[in-house]
Amino acid sequence: MADETGKVGYKAIAAVAAVLAALVARKSLRLAWRVATGKEPPANPEHPTVTWPEAVAWAAVSGAVIGLARLAAQKKVAASWQRSTGSPPPSRD
Repeated sequence: MADETGKVGYKAIAAVAAVLAALVARKSLRLAWRVATGKEPPANPEHPTVTWPEAVAWAAVSGAVIGLARLAAQKKVAASWQRSTGSPPPSRD
């Protein structure tokens, strides 16, 4: 039972960390886009007024940065879990 509680707790902490990391990354990306291009990032890349190069650039950059931010957050949670409990984090299966 305690093992299952730990697994649920770890999953919850990792999920919250990933969501927060994605939110921070998205906000940072929007600011970086404005600084780099001088205009707002596309709110809807599928919209006909958004050019293909702009849509592809936004999708590639935002996908990569948000994915890396989530990964970094989850790895930090795993390292913190191991440091605080002395055992590796439970399997996320």
